[in-house]
Amino acid sequence: MLQTRYIIIYVALMTLVVVSSNFLVQFPLNVTVAGVNLADLLTWGAFTYPVAFLITDLTNRQFGPQAARKVVFAGFLVGVALSFFTSVPRIAIASGTAYLAGQLLDIALFNRLRRQAWWRAPLIGSLLGSMLDTVIFFSLSFAAVFVFLGPNEPFALEASPVLGVFAAEAPRWISWAIGDFWVKLLVGLVMLLPYGALMSVLRPMQGARAAG
Repeated sequence: MLQTRYIIIYVALMTLVVVSSNFLVQFPLNVTVAGVNLADLLTWGAFTYPVAFLITDLTNRQFGPQAARKVVFAGFLVGVALSFFTSVPRIAIASGTAYLAGQLLDIALFNRLRRQAWWRAPLIGSLLGSMLDTVIFFSLSFAAVFVFLGPNEPFALEASPVLGVFAAEAPRWISWAIGDFWVKLLVGLVMLLPYGALMSVLRPMQGARAAG
């Protein structure tokens, strides 16, 4: 069946994005720009994770919210399981929790806005989904209060200038979260290009617009 074939492809892509992002989030971006060390702002995972929202939105557009949830849950089960082998358990737990919350919010918003301008549903869904995902992920991964999930990361908890430029200092993971969200926002805007390009190819199937 066509739908089954596409969903398998979407699940495979989602798994790849989740696993690679969980691995890359452990590595700060050690690049200096205009005197600012981006290691205080970003990890490499910020550049790959927003692709998950593109996959979810394409599934939702083509097959509807129920199929999108299947892809999200399948990506969660496989991706988080594999993440225990590619990253530390605390990162895997935080990623899984944030991933589910952010993706399910994206699905709900996309489905509500899908009849409006073509760009509104994927943009607003990914924007608010990314915001929720970022707050949950970085809090569970690095905030000292969640040490029961796994050992704290000393580098993430070291005080550093907020965003690497302000006089006020905060644990480095706070700046990571802020930087991560802005990168997700920018990448989310870029992801509108492939989404718009694929709209004429991946047309909604019968019943895809039904609420669910």
